[in-house]
Amino acid sequence: MHARLLSYVDEVARQGSIRGASEKLNVAASAISRQIKALEDELGTPLFHRTTRSLTLTSAGEIVLLHIRDTLRDMNRTRALLEDLKGLRRGEVRVAMMSGLAANIVSRVVLQFRQTNPWVNIGLQLMTAPDQMIGAIVAGDADLALGFDFPHRANVRPLAVALAQLGVVVAGDHPFAGRASVRLAECFDHTMVLADDSTVIRPRLDQLFGHLGLTPRNVIETNSIEVMRQLTMSGKAVTFLTAFDIEIDAQAGRLRWVPVLELARETQLLVLLGPERNASALASVLAEQFKTSMGDGAVGHRA
Repeated sequence: MHARLLSYVDEVARQGSIRGASEKLNVAASAISRQIKALEDELGTPLFHRTTRSLTLTSAGEIVLLHIRDTLRDMNRTRALLEDLKGLRRGEVRVAMMSGLAANIVSRVVLQFRQTNPWVNIGLQLMTAPDQMIGAIVAGDADLALGFDFPHRANVRPLAVALAQLGVVVAGDHPFAGRASVRLAECFDHTMVLADDSTVIRPRLDQLFGHLGLTPRNVIETNSIEVMRQLTMSGKAVTFLTAFDIEIDAQAGRLRWVPVLELARETQLLVLLGPERNASALASVLAEQFKTSMGDGAVGHRA
């Protein structure tokens, strides 16, 4: 009953209304309202500011919510440990990820994990901004986050790190595909699919273009790694990514990662993040598999 009450407060805070929490939890709105009111009476302070349209946390509510989410995370971890003792390995792991990794390292590691943990539910959510992914871990909405170049933040810690080098990606039958390396100026003779300003890649490229006095022309811009891969596979364009972004297509021969001499020092850090403390047992197991996989590809290039 205590856990149910905690989940009510947590969901009302997420949804901003009792009606929204009621629909999400499939519990009568009156029951949720009654339980929260009883808790407020017991604590002697309101947890929510109430308006006709929404509920927002009071200062006291924010303090209580931190305790609630810590308690729920502890409960999930304890449940996972108990299931491990029973040999069932049931539970849930949620992973936030950047788009280029979704169809490559994430898919591979998740499939490996499921082979030995078939009863574990896995939630995979695509996110674009590093701060958004960090926020998901801090809020308890994600157990792990996998992406590039995370800034340092409190309440999260890196669990694994791999070095990834930017290079040019071309179709398997492109003239560059058989080359050991290319010059950046050669890439300007082709249509270039560039990551747009919302990505972590573009600032690095713009800085290099400016340093070399090169102005991109004949450009397609996008924030979708999948679009970058598909356009490049057509054979009529080139793009700039790491080998982690094209792992499966490279193995199938559809795409090829080729070093660019001027990009030799343009590296990115592929980072697996987790909470500073209270990681679930199942998330820790999945993190170990990510760590092993990232170590296999840490040079950033696979033939």
